[in-house]
Amino acid sequence: MILPDRPRRLRLTSTIRRMTRETRISVDQLIAPLFIREEEQVRSPISSMPGQYQLGIADAAEEAQRIYDVGIPAVLLFGIPEHKDNEGSSAWRKDGVIPRAVDRIKKRCPDLCVITDVCLCEYTDHGHCGIIKKTRRNTLDVDNDATVEVLVREALAHADAGADIIAPSDMMDGRIGAIRSALDAHSFEDVAIMAYSAKYASSFYGPFRDAAESPPAFGDRRSYQMDPANALEAQREISIDIAEGADIIMIKPALPYLDIIRQAADNFDVPVAAYNVSGEYAMVKAAADRGWLDEKQATLEILTGICRAGASLVITYFAQDAAKWLQK
Repeated sequence: MILPDRPRRLRLTSTIRRMTRETRISVDQLIAPLFIREEEQVRSPISSMPGQYQLGIADAAEEAQRIYDVGIPAVLLFGIPEHKDNEGSSAWRKDGVIPRAVDRIKKRCPDLCVITDVCLCEYTDHGHCGIIKKTRRNTLDVDNDATVEVLVREALAHADAGADIIAPSDMMDGRIGAIRSALDAHSFEDVAIMAYSAKYASSFYGPFRDAAESPPAFGDRRSYQMDPANALEAQREISIDIAEGADIIMIKPALPYLDIIRQAADNFDVPVAAYNVSGEYAMVKAAADRGWLDEKQATLEILTGICRAGASLVITYFAQDAAKWLQK
């Protein structure tokens, strides 16, 4: 037998290429975010996120049905309350926007997994993720422990309404353990926690802050969100959250942090979620609108890259379109 001087590169037909694909993405991995207002009916376009809307509670239930009908297994809910104050008191009201939305969606689609964002940024008049205090240097910062107490109340309100998964996105220290203990103590042992474990202080959140009406009124969130330069810190944060009771861990954003996703998938034996965030979505939409790239091909390539890095779940505003593309 005569062997070639160099290994032969197999020229694959489209069928063989599909059969031998190493990374496969499925609609089962997708989670669709929804922004929900307290009004019963509203469908307000989000200018910085073409194709996305602020929805009234009735409209959110209808949208959830459409999401379920294309095979997407889960939604992630963000609330936009009518009332905002310094403590974000609307966040833990049992008749607040998210408990009402959860109840309506679960009645409409009982088999749809409902995940709720647990944070204060949408509910405070200052736009930060926690209770504000004055520091010894007479500056303003988030009071970690006071915030955790409020987040526990918010999580319990969501669980009581029927949420399947609680997703704390605030990045306060100790909040996963406190929420897990409170859920268990109130007979919500079957409610899972998806922790925003490595949430970076990213420039890619801009459109989300428009959508959720939550830009900080002063300063930024760098004192409690992660430094984009740090990788080892992410692994420490993930380890702590798992020890405190997280069932799923999340890296946010996805695209600039594919290495963090890969490290998390290699180092921890829990499902890894990645958030394909608003800025990443808006960039593709803007480029596609100008004819600079093919939206479908770019989106599926992005989702494949996120899954190839190690994510088993992907939160993405492309979820409904991707579900339709994947099933063709």
